[in-house]
Amino acid sequence: RLIPGKQGLSENIKVHSVIGRFLEHSRVFYFNHAEEHKYFIGSADWMHRNLDARVEALTPIEAPKLKKYLQFIINVYLRDNMQRWLLKEDGSYEKIVRTKGTRKVSTHKVLMNHSTDSDIPIPMED
Repeated sequence: RLIPGKQGLSENIKVHSVIGRFLEHSRVFYFNHAEEHKYFIGSADWMHRNLDARVEALTPIEAPKLKKYLQFIINVYLRDNMQRWLLKEDGSYEKIVRTKGTRKVSTHKVLMNHSTDSDIPIPMED
């Protein structure tokens, strides 16, 4: 299993999870090393029950416009302070708590609005 934040092994790895109203969800993988940005999209959870019984796919994203749009989506997810959880080294998840006085940011709400009105900017903290 992936163990994020383990000194000497994975201290630069973070796993964020947004749990909300939609059962079906995407898998976006983003890697950055020495300013080399790599994006991948994939199918289901990489769990034994999925990998053993089905065919799962992962593919790189090469087109600059698609990379830019994926980064937009990742930024929305990373600003979520309503439904985002962070995987800890011990395998448990810790809920990200909104700081008092900051605007509520819900990934699902932002992306639903964005899908109907592409002029809506990424929400920023006030």
